[in-house]
Amino acid sequence: MIVLELEQVEVDHCTACGGIWLDAGELELLFEDAQQARQIIGSFRQAPHTKEKTRFCPICLKKMHKILVSSHDEPVVIDRCAKGHGLWFDRGELPRVLSGAGLDKEQKIIKLLSEIFNYNESEVRNGG
Repeated sequence: MIVLELEQVEVDHCTACGGIWLDAGELELLFEDAQQARQIIGSFRQAPHTKEKTRFCPICLKKMHKILVSSHDEPVVIDRCAKGHGLWFDRGELPRVLSGAGLDKEQKIIKLLSEIFNYNESEVRNGG
């Protein structure tokens, strides 16, 4: 993984799969309205059974929980460390979560993510 700085927040990016790791609290730091971001994060619920690949926390190396994030079109399943170390977003999931939650109304962060990680429009909308 490589570390990039996005809006003064360190983002860990896996060059092999395109995933993004955000340490605890970093998602809130990306937004001007941290309280709204915390409310959205507080609404995350463990996903029912999923066929997604198991991920392990890069900090504690423990199996992460699959978390269902409601989105405007389709739900997104992300990974959250059971010990609270952070969140893992597969390629394209972070902009989908931001867009669906309405946290990036001006799409400043989504545009920046798209430029840095070369997301196309369908990845931001549909995750692939």
